[in-house]
Amino acid sequence: MVGLMIETRIDRQFSKLKAEGRPALVTFITAGDPDLAASQAILDALPEAGSDVIELGMPFSDPMAEGVPIQLATQRSLAHGHTMDKTLQMVRDFRKKDDETPIVLMGYYNPIYVRGSAAFVKEAREAGVDGLIVVDVPAEADDELCIPAIEGGVNFIRLTAPTTDDKRLPTVLKNTSGFVYYVSVTGVTGAAAADSESVSKAVKLIKSHSDLPVAVGFGIKTAEQAEEIGKYADGVVVGSILVEAIRKSLDENGKATNQTQAAVTDLVSSLRVGVEKARK
Repeated sequence: MVGLMIETRIDRQFSKLKAEGRPALVTFITAGDPDLAASQAILDALPEAGSDVIELGMPFSDPMAEGVPIQLATQRSLAHGHTMDKTLQMVRDFRKKDDETPIVLMGYYNPIYVRGSAAFVKEAREAGVDGLIVVDVPAEADDELCIPAIEGGVNFIRLTAPTTDDKRLPTVLKNTSGFVYYVSVTGVTGAAAADSESVSKAVKLIKSHSDLPVAVGFGIKTAEQAEEIGKYADGVVVGSILVEAIRKSLDENGKATNQTQAAVTDLVSSLRVGVEKARK
């Protein structure tokens, strides 16, 4: 494995939470949804609402792994002219107020490829990005982005799934850092949540191959689900329900209202209560 030369905010956060005996609440929003100003306000408010790690979606025109809620969020963002430059600026602006909460950029390789992997990693790290989740770069192509990210001081977080077996896991985990993201169900984001028994078995399997924290996502929508999954995982990832909350808060013209930020932060706060109850 290519080793990180530095400790990242992700490493520090999971170590801190492990000492506290509770899982991390990992929250996802799409950058620029529903517009840049509203999205920045939501991003800035997430830590106080209860988010321990933030995944910030990089809008892309062909989000193949996403369900309808995140597809629509991406469309709203792109319709307002959102770009990668604006995503990175959102992180810079966030860092003016918060230098502790980890931010992970999540999305697809195309917008990174056109900038050049090494150049993108350098710019992302300087902006304050701590990790990358890029769902369409396989482990067999680690030289493409994973290794440049690690060498640039940015965690590269891999996805595993119910279909990732003992034989495949070592390949997937070889250069993974920060944490492992276990996709608890097959299919797209926002699908039904997995049962706790299958999650427990999957986390144990992953931990038999890696010392990294394991965060579990896809389909978690309630505080009760967060509590149950949090009993077995080091992190609980919530995304589709948050971007759906944004959609439902918009006016008839699809514009943000004075309820948009609260729609997300109130939900994050309730999910945090669930995670707190999962203390080990």
